[in-house]
Amino acid sequence: MKVLVATEKPFAAAAVEGIRKEIEGAGHELVLLEKYTEKAQLLDAVKDADAMIIRSDKADAEVLEAAKQLKIVVRAGAGFDNIDLAAATAHGVVAENTPGQNSNAVAELVFGLLVYAVRNFYNGKSGSELKGKKLGILAFGNVGRNVARIAEGFGMDVYAYDAYCPADVIEAAGVHAVANQEALFEQCDVVSLHIPATNETRQSINYALVGKMRKGGILVNTARKEVINEPELLKLMAEREDLKFVTDIMPDAHDEFLKFEGRYFSTPKKMGAQTAEANINAGIAAARQINAFFKDGDTRFQVNK
Repeated sequence: MKVLVATEKPFAAAAVEGIRKEIEGAGHELVLLEKYTEKAQLLDAVKDADAMIIRSDKADAEVLEAAKQLKIVVRAGAGFDNIDLAAATAHGVVAENTPGQNSNAVAELVFGLLVYAVRNFYNGKSGSELKGKKLGILAFGNVGRNVARIAEGFGMDVYAYDAYCPADVIEAAGVHAVANQEALFEQCDVVSLHIPATNETRQSINYALVGKMRKGGILVNTARKEVINEPELLKLMAEREDLKFVTDIMPDAHDEFLKFEGRYFSTPKKMGAQTAEANINAGIAAARQINAFFKDGDTRFQVNK
């Protein structure tokens, strides 16, 4: 089988070496398309591929239509909104992600952003500490659980809400389960977002919800920018000079948020999974999942039906 690794932003060399070892060790052919600059290059490369590994690259309807032999595409990472799931299903292509491989990297970044925020973006003025603060985690998946683990070391009081995770599971992890997301925002000094971008969640972090936060509240977004209702958050921050917003996903309204000097920060690009370890882990996991699919028909990480 021919396995294409299509990465506009390439994997680290160690990750590529690990992917090659897995794929070729299973008797398959590995083809690399790195740093491509035009979609036409991807369309040409995928024509005879049986499997494909991508990062943030778009596997849209046009790409899937061009991939006549494609049987599986794996997004090396947790998010998979760059894959057109309906088109994949229509073409009989299994779409997978690699959940959990980037989760510690994202969780550590949450605290990098938080320390920066509570210390007033290192402007030399007196800040505050995370110890004793109430942290709310919205969605208790792989990343949320790692955030809770790290928060314990900071001495934070941790709360969580997840519509799809039972309260007893959250409590078993030593975290306070709350009844709904409104209660999470009401009770916590900090809320960290870990929800996917779905029809239910897009634009859901809005004026009414964030407005429930305590004085001096901090909103952290390392999930997806689509979950933020940017016009409403801008309105709220203009009205409440105590709120801070930090993120590793630059909002569309970045220039407007910049007017809140000392209360807003965004990294230049999404950085949650940008560590050597996460890069290697996700790439090798993707390769192993492809091998398992071809060997045993394993589809446990499938995200389309």
